[in-house]
Amino acid sequence: MTALAPHLSTYLLEHLPRDRGASRHTVDSYAYTFQLLVGFAAKRLKVRPSDLQIEQLDGGLILDFLDHIESNRANTPRTRNARLAAIRSFFRFLEYRAPACLNVAMQAQAIPAKRVEQPLVDYLTRAELQAVLDAPDRRTRSGVRDRAMLHLAYACGLRVSELTGLQLEDVNPPATDVIHVLGKGRRERVLPLWKETQAVMRDWLRIRPPGQVRAVFLNARGEAIGRHGFASRLATHIKTAQRSAPSLARKKVTPHVLRHTCAVHTLEATGDIRRVALWLGHSSVTSTEIYLR
Repeated sequence: MTALAPHLSTYLLEHLPRDRGASRHTVDSYAYTFQLLVGFAAKRLKVRPSDLQIEQLDGGLILDFLDHIESNRANTPRTRNARLAAIRSFFRFLEYRAPACLNVAMQAQAIPAKRVEQPLVDYLTRAELQAVLDAPDRRTRSGVRDRAMLHLAYACGLRVSELTGLQLEDVNPPATDVIHVLGKGRRERVLPLWKETQAVMRDWLRIRPPGQVRAVFLNARGEAIGRHGFASRLATHIKTAQRSAPSLARKKVTPHVLRHTCAVHTLEATGDIRRVALWLGHSSVTSTEIYLR
């Protein structure tokens, strides 16, 4: 039998960030997948998580785990597939590190991903977007910060991880006319900022609390704001924006909807899908074609 703990630690702490060049967001996402899987397996097998053996994570247990996160945790098929991708990646890593586990590795690789529907993307009209951008209270520090986050997330079509991962040196101070973005797959891009976006960024940087933390956007504790923190602030401002744009009450507005809104508005303005792909940091135009629908 082969202990799970040392191989899983090496995979998450060394292989992903060092050998694969995975981003912090990817490492955190994969780590959370295994936090759920290890907790499920330990409870099912009635052992301590540290005592789990790789051979115990066979195809049947993994399938039961995937069913569990769909039924008990209400995960979507898309999230299920993301968890399965993390598990498959770990077992591909094991194929060369623990030959005794090849059988369970083959079982994990044989589990098919679920087919998912491709719904039309949600996005905001220009009136709805303006209501959201105007929602934060400019008289408060948090309102100035939130306004800058919302403008930047929309204008640059940023993923949440890209927005929350921005460092002071990435926003080209003091001009703040461009930002440097490290995106998915460690692809880099430099984006020019509109004058209005530059103005709200300067407003925030003028009152941003000083400290050791280099992240552009900070929470009330002076730490880098996280993805859940931004999502919470967005939900608060959506409620405020509904007063001037009642149609927002019928929409589920997540941080990623701001990215979709940027893509749709850019496509409407330019008619060039390649520009949209470059702006969003897509590795292929194929990923951007959903906006043509």
